[in-house]
Amino acid sequence: MAASSNSSLSGSSVSSDPEDYQPPIWKSYLYQLQQEAPRPKRITCPQEIESRPKYYGREFHGLISREQADELLDGAEGAYLIRESQRQPGTCTLALRFGIQTLNYRLFYDGKHFVGEKRFESVHDLVTDGLITLYIETKASEYIAKMTTNPIYQHLGYTSLLRDKITHRLNRARSEPKRVTFQQDDKISTSPAGRRTALKDGPEKLCNYEKVHNFKVHTFRGPHWCEYCANFMWGLIAQGVRCSDCGLNVHKQCSKLVPSDCQPDLRRIKKVFSCDLTTLVKAHNTPRPMVLDMCIREIEQRGLTSEGLYRVSGFTEHIEDVRLAFDRDGEKADISANAYPDINTITGAMKLYLRDLPIPVITYDVYSKFIQAAKINDPDARLEAIHDGLLQLPPAHYETLRYLMTHLKRVTMYEKDNLMNAENLGIVFGPTLMQPPDQNTLASLNDMRHQKLIIQLLIEHEDILF
Repeated sequence: MAASSNSSLSGSSVSSDPEDYQPPIWKSYLYQLQQEAPRPKRITCPQEIESRPKYYGREFHGLISREQADELLDGAEGAYLIRESQRQPGTCTLALRFGIQTLNYRLFYDGKHFVGEKRFESVHDLVTDGLITLYIETKASEYIAKMTTNPIYQHLGYTSLLRDKITHRLNRARSEPKRVTFQQDDKISTSPAGRRTALKDGPEKLCNYEKVHNFKVHTFRGPHWCEYCANFMWGLIAQGVRCSDCGLNVHKQCSKLVPSDCQPDLRRIKKVFSCDLTTLVKAHNTPRPMVLDMCIREIEQRGLTSEGLYRVSGFTEHIEDVRLAFDRDGEKADISANAYPDINTITGAMKLYLRDLPIPVITYDVYSKFIQAAKINDPDARLEAIHDGLLQLPPAHYETLRYLMTHLKRVTMYEKDNLMNAENLGIVFGPTLMQPPDQNTLASLNDMRHQKLIIQLLIEHEDILF
């Protein structure tokens, strides 16, 4: 059966020209095996068992031995019953006939039935899934071990389904000024404190941030095939995993081999606030979160001279309204002066967005590097350590931080009016942009002065560090 499946696949040509591409046939071998798997046969107890738990039916036989269970199953393939364990009184065992032996599993119930990771509404479903898995893994163990060695991921499933959508997005992006590029400035000193990366007006390239898939265990209704290896995803429930950001469906073992090329689907992004930063910018095909762009644009148009900018809080209810507007309307949200005349509402909403990111702008992975950098006494060595930390940020996080620091530098230029210098802004944005990985309150308090110093230096030296 495996040979016939492979021959059907090899009959489809894989062309390097997308226009000539013909999708291959999904491999049917594992699907055929699932159809052949033994069906469950419940062996009922002829008399009522008083000690029977309410969540079991007549398949419960009470306190019987393994040998008695084996006799009751009588060699019938797929036959099963439940017995109370003699070795561990008060616990139950699922006895299942498969092949030429009776298999015994410790059976649990916590509102659902399970013997392993999967949880089922009924014992019958559990046995059905178990028989499918046992049969397929027995008949096709070698095939399963090799099914990820020759993937055709680039030519089917996720890649082919999204090809038109991605092409459309890229074509749209070419006509919109949502691009960024970085270019080394040769006129700047190459000393540690003198290196800089500047935004240029020259040729630009599209933001192409890598993003790992956000896989979660998923139960597929009806037959589904893996979009990495093209093989059937067997079982009754939890047959594989699905990326909650783009919808890619793959085997759990295949998910470890899928490239970091997730292209989030806007229809799957439920909200803007509390959404992973890279996920949001990939979904909208922008270099930075549109919340940041829109809020900063509004602030620079009408708020740079506002006293206590970013320090003074807006009304919580109004800030919540802005959050709901972004979650509901995205880049069409109205945050103009007509809707929110108090600029502190906009600054508050932007701070809330940054604070609510599941991974802070300065990520958990590099948090300790920045804290250690803040403790360095030598100014040049400290800037060098900060610069090294910046280079380890994910691209979307780096660009977001760069853009924000450039904006905050402009805020300090109006210090006479707004009374906000780099140190004051560091106090405000330190805990917002930097959070310790363990979320320890004491550690956060101890690190506050270091967080403040890092943001202060990023603002003061943004033309050198970025």
